[in-house]
Amino acid sequence: MITVLLVLHLFVALALIGVVLLQRSEGGGLGIGSSQGMGSFMSGRGTANLLTRTTAVLATMFMVLAVVLALMTRGSGQSRSILDMQPPPVTSGGTSGAPAATGTAPAAPATPAQPSVPTN
Repeated sequence: MITVLLVLHLFVALALIGVVLLQRSEGGGLGIGSSQGMGSFMSGRGTANLLTRTTAVLATMFMVLAVVLALMTRGSGQSRSILDMQPPPVTSGGTSGAPAATGTAPAAPATPAQPSVPTN
């Protein structure tokens, strides 16, 4: 159920972003395109009213879904922060729970190697 609400919340958020970007900053409606907006379908004022109402409906849906999701997930599950997690217990026997390295680096020489000088 929570997954369905999360997907619906995502779609509402994307639709809200799209509708807000379509509006003009002056409130004229349909900022993308010509001054008439949708042509003969609606007047400029009707388009602005439609976008304003759509924005209000989508914003209300967004807020309601956010509250419902917060209430549904309240107190359920464990904390997911890595800072709150306990470290794995250290066991005796030489293993600390970490995977062992498969290859080892060669040991460094105790004294630096003398450069070889070619003789003629």
